[in-house]
Amino acid sequence: MKLLIIEDDASLREIMCRALRDEGYVVETASTFFEAQDKIAGYNYECIMLDIMLPDGNGLTLLRHIKELGKSDRVIIISARDSIEDKVEGLDLGADDYLAKPFYMAELSARIKSVLRRGSNSISHTMSAGNIVIDMQSRRVSINGNNVPLLKKEFDILLYFMQRPNHIVDKAVLAESVWGDHVDMADNFSFVYAQVKNLRKKLSEAGATVNIKAVYGFGYKLEEIEE
Repeated sequence: MKLLIIEDDASLREIMCRALRDEGYVVETASTFFEAQDKIAGYNYECIMLDIMLPDGNGLTLLRHIKELGKSDRVIIISARDSIEDKVEGLDLGADDYLAKPFYMAELSARIKSVLRRGSNSISHTMSAGNIVIDMQSRRVSINGNNVPLLKKEFDILLYFMQRPNHIVDKAVLAESVWGDHVDMADNFSFVYAQVKNLRKKLSEAGATVNIKAVYGFGYKLEEIEE
């Protein structure tokens, strides 16, 4: 699950980021209106935590932008402004929840899980490619009906590719999407190569009819194995 925190308070942003990563989420952050706008335009998130008081713009404008783009990202407004007018306006614009500051991290976590459950009621929990089936709710992967145990990052990588079949994925884009913002501190992408290699081995041994193929000079692509 990939989350975006839009919050200009550095200390609060770091606390939220650390707590949610500890729960297993992939977390990205933005501290300004324009940084958030770029991330929203370029990526999809399961849930966005949105502060409406940003130094260079209004978070409600960002919320309108999200809805105009037709995105399905769930949005929780997080604000020190706890007036009924702000809540009504945010919810009317399409926010899924409104959490007033200050708040406990446990409450934020519960709110995120709640809006994700609500959002999942209308969509399928499974995705398939070839003979691979992923259950996104239980994080279970099966091939020909047999369970294939994967590590967390291996699962996240497979899900990312299955959402983009036959698309070439740059290794840097893959790293940022699966590992989050801090990937830019890495010296190289050896951790990506290692995880993809292990995932490919597990899929092959389980008899998968699709493979994550290396595309020299570009990245990887999920495609059917030719018989």
